[in-house]
Amino acid sequence: MDITGARWGLNGAEAILKLRAVHANGDFDDYWAHHTAQERRGVHQSRYANAVIHAPPDVTPEEPHPNNSTRTAE
Repeated sequence: MDITGARWGLNGAEAILKLRAVHANGDFDDYWAHHTAQERRGVHQSRYANAVIHAPPDVTPEEPHPNNSTRTAE
């Protein structure tokens, strides 16, 4: 953590020290599997609840969808 010019806040320094401790203890793989499972649960579980994928919000004609580019050749 002693990098020239680095500035650490208390929260950032504590997070790095915890990761270093997990790595030093040989528990990083288990920690990372748990972390990614929690992230998936928090981000995706509500979106795909009851095996239903919710429809994306409607795109109005004034706002074309990015995949439907109407670019003309010049």
